[in-house]
Amino acid sequence: MSQDDPQPQPALPKRPKPPSPDASNWTPEQNGSAQSEDVLKALALRSKFPTPRPFIPICNSTTRDQCPLSDDCPKVHFVRALRPHTELSLGDCSYLNTCHRMESCRYVHWALEDPGPVRDEKVLVTVDGTEPKPFPPQWINVDLRSLDVTALGKFHVVVADPPWAIHQELPYGTLTDEEMMRMPVGSMQDEGGLLFLWVTGRAMELGRDCLNAWGYERIDEIIWVKTNQLQGLIRTGRTGHWLNHSKEHCLVAIRRSSSAAPPKLPPWCHRSLDTQVLLAEVRETSRKPDELYDMVERILGGKGVGRKVELFGRTHNLRDGWLTLGNQFGKKDQVFEPEVVEAFNSRYPERGMVLSDPKAAVGPR
Repeated sequence: MSQDDPQPQPALPKRPKPPSPDASNWTPEQNGSAQSEDVLKALALRSKFPTPRPFIPICNSTTRDQCPLSDDCPKVHFVRALRPHTELSLGDCSYLNTCHRMESCRYVHWALEDPGPVRDEKVLVTVDGTEPKPFPPQWINVDLRSLDVTALGKFHVVVADPPWAIHQELPYGTLTDEEMMRMPVGSMQDEGGLLFLWVTGRAMELGRDCLNAWGYERIDEIIWVKTNQLQGLIRTGRTGHWLNHSKEHCLVAIRRSSSAAPPKLPPWCHRSLDTQVLLAEVRETSRKPDELYDMVERILGGKGVGRKVELFGRTHNLRDGWLTLGNQFGKKDQVFEPEVVEAFNSRYPERGMVLSDPKAAVGPR
């Protein structure tokens, strides 16, 4: 094979059973009109994947009383959530709905007047128009530092929000830099697999070192711009040594091959559907925006397509179609893929993992 010939694409993971991403409309090599064709394909594909949560425009007037259209305004407004101890003269609480002292805070807080109708979340379809049904949320309670990840098979996409040691007081344990560098993340994917790695503060440089140690090449970066309840920029955050942090970064990387050849995006990767900026509201400590999951599912071609795993997850990370690994799920695992249960029990017979019944699943649907 000459150097000019296209390199063969790696085989997609064969186990377990969720349908693999559809690459029928995409080719690894594009002709001279590739850019315009990519745009048309992206627009067509994007129209097939509406966001699972409705976009609700918020009125710039904030309250309906201040809105010139008043009751005729179709946009969403806020109302003051006044309590007996609220002192209006103090103005708005800097933390708004993320305030940790809501029951005693004397500053003004706000509530959404009317969220509007919520569209059914189960509207995503794949490129060919089918609607593969994803597994309910799956999880395994495990210490990732000692887990033999080969028992879980290979994944198209890995999302990780590690407990970096950022030298701040946190409501959870952290890992040392050395422990992070030794994590066997690369063993979870073949060449072309995509990794989304959340980093913050001093971990931004450490995260890049980890990518190299794990066998990945950074190909992009997503910025999460944090907003508050009233959709304003977070200005009084709880993170940052020198400046209040109003954003976080997510490194996007591709699994390298064992050879020196540069990695290639796999044919199942649907590109140009999203931007690299997420504008989303801050919620619980360390909880990341759901928009990233939506982005990943669009890249794969649907909510029930491909194998997706999140590392260092907690209960708020559980999501249909995803396997979540973490150490805060209690004693009972929930796994619906028989190949995973068989391989896991072979490696860890003392765990006695039981194959779960999707009809008896617990967790968000």
